[in-house]
Amino acid sequence: MALQALQGELAKIVANRQKLDSQLQENELVHKEFEHLNDDTRVYKMIGPVLVPQDKEEAKANVEKRLEYINDEITRADQKVEQLSKEQEKASVELFKLQMDIQGINKNQ
Repeated sequence: MALQALQGELAKIVANRQKLDSQLQENELVHKEFEHLNDDTRVYKMIGPVLVPQDKEEAKANVEKRLEYINDEITRADQKVEQLSKEQEKASVELFKLQMDIQGINKNQ
């Protein structure tokens, strides 16, 4: 993969990782709020413009599943960043070698 393509892909993955981080923080906050709710507290879920009653335990389970999913996605994004960083470093080294070879040829002429 070309160096510029690697840099573009890396930038996309990093931006996605940042979105995942903010989703993680938001869902962790919601999860913590569940700890402070009484057993008889009503929980609502927004579906479009409407608030619909939802079972508290079901809502908590949904948030826990989302947290698990987000953490898995963050792990995948981190692995992809590491892989692309290595590829980018390799491409940069190759580019540097080519530039040095070209400079060497120009000096010899």
